[in-house]
Amino acid sequence: MKTRICELLQIKYPIIQGGMAWVAEHHLASAVSNAGGLGIIAAGNAPVEVVRAEIRKAKELTKNPFGVNIMLLSPHAETIARLVVEEDVKVVTTGAGNPEKYIGMWKEAGIKIIPVVASVALAKRMEKYGADAVVAEGCEAGGHIGELTTMALIPQIVDAVNIPVIAAGGIGDGRGLAAVFALGAEAGQIGTRFVVSHESIVHDNYKKKIIESKDIDSAVTGRSTGHPVRSLRNNMTREYLKLEKAGTSFEELELLTLGSLKKAVVEGDTVNGSLMAGQIAGLVSKEQSCKEIIEEIIEEANTILKVRD
Repeated sequence: MKTRICELLQIKYPIIQGGMAWVAEHHLASAVSNAGGLGIIAAGNAPVEVVRAEIRKAKELTKNPFGVNIMLLSPHAETIARLVVEEDVKVVTTGAGNPEKYIGMWKEAGIKIIPVVASVALAKRMEKYGADAVVAEGCEAGGHIGELTTMALIPQIVDAVNIPVIAAGGIGDGRGLAAVFALGAEAGQIGTRFVVSHESIVHDNYKKKIIESKDIDSAVTGRSTGHPVRSLRNNMTREYLKLEKAGTSFEELELLTLGSLKKAVVEGDTVNGSLMAGQIAGLVSKEQSCKEIIEEIIEEANTILKVRD
């Protein structure tokens, strides 16, 4: 199963690990890369020295390529954009903003640039400015989302650009990967299933909630503010939605979620923490190693697509 993405990123399998804040650190990224996919370290809002340490630790654990996801709304985005050049990172994915002002610097350094997009217009703009590929993310995904579903978004973006498209949102097994291949994507980005991997540092309470979740157990908060986020339903999401419906100000809503992702990931607070997970969570039934997850997905996708080595 070789695609342009495999050639571009020098990886064995067309599987990318999502850049999930607080979750995607050096243990997970290196494990995914060692298993033949592309591991990603999520910079999130972390200061530059924390991200530098994560990059260096990942390099100790894998000799394979891995990437860094830069959240462009971070107050440290500019320094981290320069850090990835200094640290010879091979791939950068971006989210929550427009990376145009950094693209020239990254291309000069030989970094592969893959913005996450949720519309045809942004995908075309990223191609115009020199992106090597795009991650087209449907609203089935966990965390910050757009409006279009993966099924609708992927073929429209594939038709609109010439660079490779990586599909994200709702991919949790080989059937999902085969499906996005049929839509024209050349790789799948997976988040939720890697959250419950052995190598994931996520608190066991969080993993247990994903494994026990059903198809209808996620909710989207923040639609009224223009910052929709998909998480598993709990006391925090119920309170947020109630306040949102009552017209509570954006500032007050932000206070409710302040530090909630760390509460879930690090402290295991499943009541008031932000349990970001995609709609595919209802399909995730066990904890496995990254190697087992990737090989199982590839084997199933190959069977469906009738691909043989």
